[in-house]
Amino acid sequence: MRILLFTGKGGVGKTTLAAATATALAGRGRKTLVVSTDPAHSLGDAFGRALGAEPSEVDVAPGTAAVANRLSAVQVDSRSLADRTWDDLRGQLRSTLAGAGLDALDAEELTVLPGVDELLALTEVQRLAEHGPWDTVVVDCGPTAETLRLLALPEAVSGYLKRMYGWKAGRRGRVVDSVGRLGAHLESLRALLTDPAVTTVRLVLTPERVVVAEARRTLSALALRGIAVDGLIANRRMPAPGFWRGSAAAWLRTRRTQQDAVLAELAAAGFGPRELARVEHRASEPVGARALAELAEELYHGQDPLAGNGKPVTPLLQVSPAEDGFRLRVAIPLERDADVDLARVDDDLAITVDGFRRLIALPEPLRPCRITGAESDADGLVVSLAGNRGPG
Repeated sequence: MRILLFTGKGGVGKTTLAAATATALAGRGRKTLVVSTDPAHSLGDAFGRALGAEPSEVDVAPGTAAVANRLSAVQVDSRSLADRTWDDLRGQLRSTLAGAGLDALDAEELTVLPGVDELLALTEVQRLAEHGPWDTVVVDCGPTAETLRLLALPEAVSGYLKRMYGWKAGRRGRVVDSVGRLGAHLESLRALLTDPAVTTVRLVLTPERVVVAEARRTLSALALRGIAVDGLIANRRMPAPGFWRGSAAAWLRTRRTQQDAVLAELAAAGFGPRELARVEHRASEPVGARALAELAEELYHGQDPLAGNGKPVTPLLQVSPAEDGFRLRVAIPLERDADVDLARVDDDLAITVDGFRRLIALPEPLRPCRITGAESDADGLVVSLAGNRGPG
């Protein structure tokens, strides 16, 4: 089983590229499901047909190797999932909490979980991936900011529940059991998202400075979460005007030159041409099976879409000894002007990069140590730790 998550700044074309990738996978004979978790669903528009909250078959371009029933699509309705699923679970948990001695108001407040819609959307993707008949699930996620919140939720909520679980242990067994089951489910979601052999992200961008700047911040945030990116796609690159003359050709030439300069800067930051796929801007919007298959051919050049075009995934944390203690390398790509903050929270290292924060459990040998410094290089952040942990 493979899961491909497509995301990018709003309007860069991630939905169309997710649909094209799913079409290509089905065309190569893989039983494929493409899922939209974007609240502003447009996946059906890419296929030129209406889609619902249950998987339905969609056409694959004629002339491919696909057979019937190879490609299905679904638009996850997280609000409907919340209405069907969370209300029942919420009622059960409220009763459990009240029965454990909490008054009705406290029990009600504790069952109001921010982000429940997003968690249920992820849960539905997991259910479809693990229990459906598909070999590959392609997910059209929301814009990057929403996607990062979505991917952060399982770890954030399970971390909170672990602290709650420890606090309640031995005192309110029914609460512990209920919270423990929810925590175990969130852990399974996190394990699915952070297994690079199963789940990878394709980050879509357009060759514009503002978009590329957001994409680079997104790469840092995803690495911080331990989620692998196996491809960057530069979409809507202007076609080369060749030997054309006139004002239109001059405009195209200028725009193409500007885009190439932006992509060159991205390559200089460590993402060279081999890691960056390019798709040219089209005169008409690619809609329907045949147009999506043509787009996929330009994107993958007949190669397996599952292969990706990114760098090998490296472990998030790597520890090495030093004269005064240890060096902890955190493998996250950083901008030169990235805003980075470090702090200790019990046995965790709190890392904040450009507003994205994660608590990372320190390896056991490092827990008695204190932070003495930090610096960044081309491969990420290097934290120096020494001695026994003292004040600060």
